[in-house]
Amino acid sequence: MKQRPTVCLLLLIVALVLLDQLTKWYIVGSFPLPGFPLERFAVWPGNEWLNFDIIRIHNTGVAFGMGNNASWAPFVFLGVQITALVALSLLFRKGFFNTRLLKIAWVLVYAGVVGNMIDRLTRGFFLPGSDSLSFWKNLVNGYVVDFLDFSFPWLPTQNFPGGYHWPAFNVADSCICVAAALFVISAFFFEPEPDPSSPSD
Repeated sequence: MKQRPTVCLLLLIVALVLLDQLTKWYIVGSFPLPGFPLERFAVWPGNEWLNFDIIRIHNTGVAFGMGNNASWAPFVFLGVQITALVALSLLFRKGFFNTRLLKIAWVLVYAGVVGNMIDRLTRGFFLPGSDSLSFWKNLVNGYVVDFLDFSFPWLPTQNFPGGYHWPAFNVADSCICVAAALFVISAFFFEPEPDPSSPSD
């Protein structure tokens, strides 16, 4: 049986996408272009267990920086995002998300994909010097803004002698990760909700 997203679910998606975009634009307006060393705003400074900083990273790759700065990345990852949105819409219509938990997960992952896709489609047009570039070049220069940076001083590694740094992320990434966790939880602990239109045994 085909189903359509309710107004409430659609409004949640819009709210999450707005939150994602507003936080990214705040970071872009408050921090200079990424350089070395990165400018940081310490939220939890000097902690022996966990440091939390706000930074500005331009990620042209995907989760955890994979494919960052690769020439093929804009094409491949934009295609993946479009495919994901089409698949999510079709699966919803087919009734795959048949519990409240799955519907929440669907909202989160949909909003996360849309939020990062907006970045890839628009950010290149706001870089310095973009006025002198072609539409296609600006589109290719798109990137995702990451700004939440966590490090663990008690866990030194070869690449991070001062403590392991979790790859920087954003609100959209957080939505996708929470959605993935909800999908796993739903698969193991929740049964599908009965369809009220079907006859009972």
